[in-house]
Amino acid sequence: MPHQSTEFRGILFSHMRGTRLLLCSFLLVITGLGQEITTPEKFFGFPLGADKKMARWDKIVEYYGVLEKQSAGRMKVINMGPTSMGNPFLMVVITAPGNFAKLERLRTVNLRLSDPRGLTEAQAHALVDEGKAVVVQSMSMHATEIGGAQMAPELAYDLLARKDEEARRILDNVIFIEVPCFNPDGEIMVTDWYNKQLGTAYEGTNPPWLYQKYAGHDNNRDAFQTNIPDSQYMAKILFTEWKPEAYVDHHGMGANGARIYLPPYAEPMRPFADPILWRELSWYGAHMAYKEEEADLSGAINGAVYSGWGHFGFHWITPFHNIAGMLTESAAARLATPLFMHPDQLRGNTRNLPVYEAETIFPNPWPGGWWHLRDIVERQKVSAWATLDLAARNRETVLWNAYLKGKRQTERGAAGKPAAYLISTLQHDPLTSIKLVNKLLVQGIEIQRATKVFTTPTGTMYPEGSFVITMAQPKMGLIRYLLGRTFFPDNEWTRNRDGSPIRPYDMATDTMFEYMGVRVDPVDELGEVAMARVTGPIDPAGKVTRAPNGYSMDGRLNDSFRAMNLLFDQSVALRRVDKAGTGLRPGDFLIAPGSEAVLETVARQTGVDFTPLRGAVTAGAHDMKRQRVAMYQRFGGGNIDEGWSRLVLEQFNFPYTSIFDPEIKAGNLIDKYDVLIIPNDSTATITGEAPAAGAAAGGRGGRGGGGGGGRGGNTPPEYRTGLGTEGVAAIREFVQKGGTLVALNAATAFPMDRLGIGVRNVVAGKSTKEFWCPGSTLKVTFDNTNPIAYGMPAHGLALYLDSPAFEITAQDAENYATVVRYEDRDLLESGWLVGEENLTRRAAVVSVKSGQGRVVLIGFPAQHRAQTHGTYKLLFNSLVR
Repeated sequence: MPHQSTEFRGILFSHMRGTRLLLCSFLLVITGLGQEITTPEKFFGFPLGADKKMARWDKIVEYYGVLEKQSAGRMKVINMGPTSMGNPFLMVVITAPGNFAKLERLRTVNLRLSDPRGLTEAQAHALVDEGKAVVVQSMSMHATEIGGAQMAPELAYDLLARKDEEARRILDNVIFIEVPCFNPDGEIMVTDWYNKQLGTAYEGTNPPWLYQKYAGHDNNRDAFQTNIPDSQYMAKILFTEWKPEAYVDHHGMGANGARIYLPPYAEPMRPFADPILWRELSWYGAHMAYKEEEADLSGAINGAVYSGWGHFGFHWITPFHNIAGMLTESAAARLATPLFMHPDQLRGNTRNLPVYEAETIFPNPWPGGWWHLRDIVERQKVSAWATLDLAARNRETVLWNAYLKGKRQTERGAAGKPAAYLISTLQHDPLTSIKLVNKLLVQGIEIQRATKVFTTPTGTMYPEGSFVITMAQPKMGLIRYLLGRTFFPDNEWTRNRDGSPIRPYDMATDTMFEYMGVRVDPVDELGEVAMARVTGPIDPAGKVTRAPNGYSMDGRLNDSFRAMNLLFDQSVALRRVDKAGTGLRPGDFLIAPGSEAVLETVARQTGVDFTPLRGAVTAGAHDMKRQRVAMYQRFGGGNIDEGWSRLVLEQFNFPYTSIFDPEIKAGNLIDKYDVLIIPNDSTATITGEAPAAGAAAGGRGGRGGGGGGGRGGNTPPEYRTGLGTEGVAAIREFVQKGGTLVALNAATAFPMDRLGIGVRNVVAGKSTKEFWCPGSTLKVTFDNTNPIAYGMPAHGLALYLDSPAFEITAQDAENYATVVRYEDRDLLESGWLVGEENLTRRAAVVSVKSGQGRVVLIGFPAQHRAQTHGTYKLLFNSLVR
């Protein structure tokens, strides 16, 4: 299938104009109606879902090309662009030829209904009469949850091959956008791994590495920051280009419970979505479950397992886009190998299913026995078809409710408080504030920019160019969570009977501005502001003001580190300020005159200004030498924190080398490297004393999706991981001879446990009743005179997630410096915190001199999922000297 442009209108509509389009569609129908549609079994050589068979992504792509040619104008395949590893990311549109003939108009109608500001009720009714329901469904985001990608081609085939009234009604009344695989890279990895291990002792295990180059299982958690290409493509479809009425993301879960989870979510729910939306989830879910029973497919459950307050992944963020965002979860086999479940192995012990017995939401328990990939394919296809069927049967209701949700959310935003959120141009790191704005634009949030200086009714002045985000718009609920302080509920839905907290599904908060270290001000009254709408991403260009004494870069800017690396690439010498001087702060970068052409290029690339020095800087600065950075990478399913760390380094042009156990065990690391990063992991996993935690290590809320790849004896010997005593000794030698060891979050226990670093974790062993803080932003102080915190503000926020808090116990305490410390009181900014007293005044980041080298303990996820821009500099500063 030929590559097509990622610009949606250009892809789909440039060749469709006027009567030529109508004639073309008519001819396609006449010539294609009698053409046989190639079955999946004929094309792939086996029925999809067959035991020990998996269709690979390249063949799936090829099959969609075949279906498109045979579709008689009912299918269009769009290659959105390359994935992280260069594979095609497909968007497949399926609808009646008559709808294709006016597809751009129908898309416009849908967008207008989703944002009905200025529409009269009569105009809205006319658009509903004209419009078609738009439904998006995506498959196998988590690549070991293979059922969705195996089901998708069969679903597309059925829509084209079936001639019954139900299929015709769907094609006539629905524009179906199918994403056959949300993670093509992972689909290829898992298929190839499975085929390689077929017939061996490792058949049905998961790959020993991340199944998305950077994100692994965390790719769902990328919905609100859109760091990877797959997320960016889906965000275009869901948030700006189409804004569907319904979205279903098909997943897989553990093997020993219900056979398929269907909407709605269980408690607790996340407020600020329109009430109609929560009713829609029950409506769609009931129809899915009804169709499962009609097809005699046992084991379906509604309203259980997955709570309505989850991370802001795609199926959990879409409700705040006024989209009925839903999730299905099918019980896993061992990838394509059948799994036998004895009835005694079936369990409840989850939300709304305390025991594995029939109840109103689970009336037909699966009795146990052999569980096949085909069982997954059948149940997922029924749920996918049921979603389309319900939308088709209720087209007018679905579209009218889209109008109502947008209208009512806008009215709530206009009537409530705050009235708006303001982002001043006066920021600690203004370039990162621009990144925040651009990420909000990807979400389809409307943003205005002040064209003049203005003052709020409370007397606060904002410069020209400041950003204004009013709540009087359809996505007010989304704005509230991304830009507003958020508290996770602490109530009967979030505590067990004994009072112990129930872990949220992933994070207790996803407040983007707090993660990014950007000041965002809620205002209850806006007043008169001259402003213009921001219509596209902002791409700031830095400037070079030529001067005889050289230049400085602001050390408070994350992007100054990117500029630093680009300058190193061009062999430009840099110095760094250690002592405040005229117009300079500790952490600022200095560049001598003579490289102005390079500076101009770097300024355009990064947005960083090169400011003229007022005079020669002869003291209080040191020459910089580029450090040779290595990062420990393990198998055992991969370490998600390691993957995200790679992405962050690449985004800021840090060169690095990934090193595995054998190279570390061989020793002499100091000959090749200056810095070694150990991402978030347990000491037992790092050393190999315990099986690796699997693909969910470094991420939270992971689901099972196949065999236990990377766990001990279930892993081929060449992929078993752990440093052993040799590796520990090699790292100790590395530090003693002058190397820098940077340990992140839980990995800080490794130097404490194995290298004799005199620090203890004061929250270790605490019960959840004593101390509990699952994914929250907390207030900290930064010692920005310490090189590890150069460029940081004096006070700020850190993301706390299963993190240690430190107390210095060493006898040589003069070699220990506390760089970041939790505040004295009122630590919680957003999220959930029980037992604040366990953290107050405790160290969060410690720098230790050890031998000729140093150990940096960054006790919280400073670079979490490439989202926490506000604390990136703690990592970056650890990598430079």
